[in-house]
Amino acid sequence: MSSKKVVTVAVLATVTTWSTVMTVLGQVTAVAALLPSLGLLVQQIVQALTAPDGSRPSAPADPGPAATGGQEPPR
Repeated sequence: MSSKKVVTVAVLATVTTWSTVMTVLGQVTAVAALLPSLGLLVQQIVQALTAPDGSRPSAPADPGPAATGGQEPPR
């Protein structure tokens, strides 16, 4: 397993443990306020764990001004 995946799993374990401790201590409102962030964290971790090592999603190519002959499009 790559070091990136090890760090990712460690972060997930830390956040999950912290959320559990906050819930046990009666801080349910704090956990509820963090749910959207926790959802995003889980989504990113799943993406990191399922992506092949060293690859990143490619962004769509921007044709830039060369594709339009260096002129602005008509308005």
